Amino acid sequence: MGDSNIEMRARTEDGVTATSAAKKSDSKWNLDPVQRAMGQLGWWHILVCAVVFPLKFPVAWHQMGIIFLGAAMNYTCASNSSLDRCSSECTSWNYDTSVFRSTIVSEWDLVCEKANLVNLSQTIFMFGILVGGVLFGSLADKFGRRPPLVIAVIIQLISGVAAAYIPWFWGFVVLRFITAVATGGTMVTSFVLVMEIIGPKWRELFSVLYQIPFNLGHLTLAGFAYFLRDWHHLQFGLSIFSLLLVSYYWLVPESPRYLFTSGNTDKAVELLETAAKRNNLPTEHIRGDVEQYAKTKTHGGVAKGNLFDLFRTPNMRAKTLFMCFNWFVCGLAFFGVAQYIGHSGGDIYTNVAIGAALELPGTLICIYMMKAYGRKKTLITSNTLTGLTMLAIAFVPSTVTWLNVGLASIGLVGMSISFPTVYLYAGELFPTVVRNVGIGTASMIARIGSMIAPFVAGMGVISHWLPPMIFGVTPLIGAFFVFFLPETQGHPLPETIEDGENFGKRNRQSDGVENGKH
Repeated sequence: MGDSNIEMRARTEDGVTATSAAKKSDSKWNLDPVQRAMGQLGWWHILVCAVVFPLKFPVAWHQMGIIFLGAAMNYTCASNSSLDRCSSECTSWNYDTSVFRSTIVSEWDLVCEKANLVNLSQTIFMFGILVGGVLFGSLADKFGRRPPLVIAVIIQLISGVAAAYIPWFWGFVVLRFITAVATGGTMVTSFVLVMEIIGPKWRELFSVLYQIPFNLGHLTLAGFAYFLRDWHHLQFGLSIFSLLLVSYYWLVPESPRYLFTSGNTDKAVELLETAAKRNNLPTEHIRGDVEQYAKTKTHGGVAKGNLFDLFRTPNMRAKTLFMCFNWFVCGLAFFGVAQYIGHSGGDIYTNVAIGAALELPGTLICIYMMKAYGRKKTLITSNTLTGLTMLAIAFVPSTVTWLNVGLASIGLVGMSISFPTVYLYAGELFPTVVRNVGIGTASMIARIGSMIAPFVAGMGVISHWLPPMIFGVTPLIGAFFVFFLPETQGHPLPETIEDGENFGKRNRQSDGVENGKH
């Protein structure tokens, strides 16, 4: 079976293109005219993805940067060395600069009773990711994917660089919050754009490839921090990269599927013809096919979906709740388990690098699993893996460090499979008219989990078994909920709210799952 959507360049001796082969391939994947016009995968898709994917580097740097920006430093009382360092009489401190030249801890004396302000700043940052996902998700459903993406990149650049030199702690927190809002916006809009152009045959592969720059960003963060040990320089270095992303204004196209769904058929056809030419596909029937397809779809007010549409109908409501809980699982367990591993002691640069490296195998395994077993079985398996390994830690003595770290590492591999899976799963489950707001809402729930994660990881001071018990039970509950979700692999993307409601219902004449077509 050839990939005819990519290799349409070949012509037969009588000058007829391999259109019939393409139609057979399209028929297998139930492609709609929009997807069929631009193909499942070609040079146009690859170029767009090559431009968009690098934005995941600053996503990782900004989310994980607090590990080094706010790293704890050994300190003593400077005003009186004989006093306890947290004595009420101690008014200034000396910091050990053997590991870090400076962090926000030494910059603003975030020690003793102020020590929790570091964690609070990260919680506020994650809240910003939450706000950005919902805000920009809604904006992207109303104004298109490209304009909010470009705006988010510009805000990310300005606020990130400014945060490197702000002289006040709370100013730093506010600027980091704004950076987080913009970062959340780049995450949701870019992912939806990619999922709307890639054909179903290649969607699982590209949804995982989309996550790999995040893993590499997490991994390279340790290298940046190793050479930039002053927090000002580190924050600036992590933020200035976004200057390159401003080029998205010229390089990133609008989503043809959004243009079609929002009723802008002429611009959709124009962009589809451009994509088809780049992919060496025929263009003569695109306008007619798309216009005919448009007559079967309802545009106008219905095309502009909102948050309430996710809960308006019973099947859509159940799928939204189950999917959102699994995003919560990923936010809680991924960030929580990573921090749990970091508590093992040792060199902070090595620990972060090892933890980040552990994500890569799981992300790559995810490619095979989603292709071979689908989204549903993959998510159930990965959540169960994390749940069981973390529960096992609860029964291992805290003194057996190597076993605790080993089990937690396996748990992190499970979450590195689950996170790309829920991204793709949600992108295929939510209809086009509410896809951005749906993924934005799910991402918001994940951020709530990531905001809670540091406090759960810190519960080890209460009892050794408490953090792994929470990190273990929660994924198992998520795995149970996945049983009630439909498989989306190979099905066309639902377009309208009605498509979304029908998607996954049992057909009265068969035990199969409907594919969303009327």
